Amino acid sequence: MADPKGFMTTPRQDWPRRPVEERARDWDEVYVPGALLPIISKQADRCMDCGIPFCHDACPLGNLIPEWNDLVSREDWRAAADRLHATNNFPEFTGRLCPAPCETGCVLAINQPAVTIKNVEVAIADRAWESGFAPPRPPERLSGRTVAVIGSGPTGLAAAQQLTRAGHTVAVYEKDDRLGGLMRYGIPRFKMEKHHLERRIEQMRAEGTKFRTSTAVGRDIGAAELRARYDAVVIATGATAWRELDVPGRELVGIHQAMEYLPLANRVCEGDLEVSPMSAAGKHVVIVGGGDTGADCLGTAVRDEAASVTQLDIYAQPGAERDEDTDPWPTYPKVYRLSAAHEEAGVLRTAPAADADARLFAASTLRFTGDADGHVRSLHLVEVDARRRPVPDTGRTLPADLVLLALGFSGPDRADGLVDQLGLGLEPRGTLTRDAGFATNVPGVFAAGDAARGQSLIVWAIAEGRAVAAAVDRHLTGSSRLPAPIGPYDRPMVV
Repeated sequence: MADPKGFMTTPRQDWPRRPVEERARDWDEVYVPGALLPIISKQADRCMDCGIPFCHDACPLGNLIPEWNDLVSREDWRAAADRLHATNNFPEFTGRLCPAPCETGCVLAINQPAVTIKNVEVAIADRAWESGFAPPRPPERLSGRTVAVIGSGPTGLAAAQQLTRAGHTVAVYEKDDRLGGLMRYGIPRFKMEKHHLERRIEQMRAEGTKFRTSTAVGRDIGAAELRARYDAVVIATGATAWRELDVPGRELVGIHQAMEYLPLANRVCEGDLEVSPMSAAGKHVVIVGGGDTGADCLGTAVRDEAASVTQLDIYAQPGAERDEDTDPWPTYPKVYRLSAAHEEAGVLRTAPAADADARLFAASTLRFTGDADGHVRSLHLVEVDARRRPVPDTGRTLPADLVLLALGFSGPDRADGLVDQLGLGLEPRGTLTRDAGFATNVPGVFAAGDAARGQSLIVWAIAEGRAVAAAVDRHLTGSSRLPAPIGPYDRPMVV
């Protein structure tokens, strides 16, 4: 604890964002470059080095948060990087993309603004790359065992890196033409520029991990054939089966899933396309769904220069403060949060129908109507109560030339044939069945990440990858020294 009074004398100061009018015109990350390092040591001083650091329990990775806070406050960046990477393979990803449940579990957050744990994390990660503190770590010897990892999202990459470093020969199979899963084509560039991803993949290549892109297991290569080639297989395909909206007019042209829209925008940023065929430019856009994917669509549509953008959230607007009865500390509370995309929409007034930040809360879609050519032109909605029952006389109509459905995901997509060809068991909700050791009903085949857990946060995805790697290592060798931060049935802390 570098400054015993830091939490009393230093106010919270977050990494400042660039002005809305500037950042909404480009696809660069929203934060001011170079503005974090001058403030981060004093922010780390606010950590109280608690006797029982609940931030550890709130983070499934078990990050050693008070330790690296103390090291950052003393500006010992190398040691801080070592402690950070001891529990997290990809802190530059989580420091940008995770909603920071560690901060809601911070003891200081009981009655003050929490320590800026997420900002400290990303500062350490970026400094580690700049200073050469994250070199490749190839194994000293090979085990002679082979593992196939299906999927190159955070779970698949974490599992592959851990198993490669343990000495196994690992090949990652990715159905898309580039690696990264949703981090590549789902997460917009303004949330995480892709050079962070490329840098980590090159580190993994140098360690010995092999990558096979444009290869859909089950279609381009038979699932049984792949299983026969390797000593073990890890399925980390994610939960990509999107949920539908079954209302009249769904068949109209111009209504798309969020994960049809976002990848095309990312491909424009990659240089594959000059203009997205689903561009929101000049269109009235309505996003159905109030989660992070919907916010990603919002920020993307703002940069597409849509005529208007409105986001519908079926839940009532939460309060600004934690409800101690329903969401007591240190659980992750349902509070009003203003993402960068919502800030942009509010400043630019993209949604005349909404009060401030482009969101309409407690709103449920009734139907869509279109023009004579079968193209969507309007969305009809109604306000709902806490039980999602329509409130009389609250019907409204919004102009809608482009509707994006961001309703979440139910489990792995079965279109490629992987699940059926292997005969994998499924839970009632559509996720893959597995036992306490991450093993499926097929010998030698393991399941991890959203494909088995269901839609979750990036920290849970990486924790799953690290844990399944330990399980596979134990299966191949009889024991394992790899860390297993979570079990397959662990869940976030709730009341």
